[in-house]
Amino acid sequence: MSLNKSIVRAVRLSILLSLSLGAAMAQTATSKIVSAANAFLSTLDQKQRDNVLFAYDDEEQRKRWSNFPISIVPRAGISFKEMNAAQTAAAMALLSSALSPRGLEKVQQIMEADETLKSTEGNGPGGRGRGGPPPGGPPPGRGPGGPPPGNGDGRGARAGNGPPFGRGGGGGGAQFGKDLYFFSILGTPNPKTPWMLQFGGHHLALNITIDGERGILTPTLTGAQPSLFTANGKTVRPLGQESDKAIALLNALDATQQKQAILSFRLADLVLGPGQDGKIIQPEGLKASNMNEKQRAMLIDVISEWAGIIHESAAAARMAQLKAEINETWFAWSGPTTVTPGNNIAAYYRIQGPHLVIEYAPQPMGGDPSLHVHTMYRDPTNDYGRKPTER
Repeated sequence: MSLNKSIVRAVRLSILLSLSLGAAMAQTATSKIVSAANAFLSTLDQKQRDNVLFAYDDEEQRKRWSNFPISIVPRAGISFKEMNAAQTAAAMALLSSALSPRGLEKVQQIMEADETLKSTEGNGPGGRGRGGPPPGGPPPGRGPGGPPPGNGDGRGARAGNGPPFGRGGGGGGAQFGKDLYFFSILGTPNPKTPWMLQFGGHHLALNITIDGERGILTPTLTGAQPSLFTANGKTVRPLGQESDKAIALLNALDATQQKQAILSFRLADLVLGPGQDGKIIQPEGLKASNMNEKQRAMLIDVISEWAGIIHESAAAARMAQLKAEINETWFAWSGPTTVTPGNNIAAYYRIQGPHLVIEYAPQPMGGDPSLHVHTMYRDPTNDYGRKPTER
């Protein structure tokens, strides 16, 4: 009896130590991000700080993100182009503290893709490369930030592009390049009270809410054009794993499962892209409860490509939540079901669960849709970290 009690105490102590260690690791990550944010702010002059800092409850700034270049949808904050060497180093240290190593690499590759687009397509204020926006502003049929055309379920939808609010910068000039990515901070960097880091530009929007030990990455947009290019003699695919893992999952399904997963209609673009905050869509495709364990593990692996962008302790908490809900998660596919090895898929897919929407949407603009990709990562119940901050 005494031995059993000792074992029980040991197990309880082990659990408590694990929980304490996890909290300590998370808090350490938060403290590092807060320190990096304040170090970055200390390198800025007063005018730059005024441009970077916003009130935590500034709803206009929260929504000032897009897949479009800054010449069409201006961003606020400060860009790399406006920074000196010390400020750039501090900004990169902040970004590195908030992201996992793989997340940082993905972000840097997206920026390098935009630099490649700049060198191949030109960068004049009125110029238009294959990935440039249509002349005269947003796509026909809608104003900036308005709802996408379509019937409300995503069929034929185009992504929104948050409105070009007054405090935005960078409009009307160059369109592409890795120096045209902006930092802004909502609230005051603090280890206990919520605040938000925004970073983005063309094909990139990270909205990272830090609330104590919590790190919330949604909504986040990642995209790339070209989504396959060569740098230093090596082939680079910023979103290659998102493509490869998804087609592997599709191919792992049997014929009956594929019939459920593959939609009978084509999706043209992101359904819950920029400007679509708060929109609810119904799940479609194959429910993971109808997959076997190996297939569910593959689905979780696809999800990790987005959930794992943020720093490790926040990613671990998010993945634990999504794994617990995996049987209530759906996988839907629209478009071609084959791909040349080493290339990206040309099909749209969506993963949707109780606290998750992921979309992968190749773009026909520019010719080959596999070379121009938009993706979206959301928690419709907690975008911008609203849930923990409203408790």
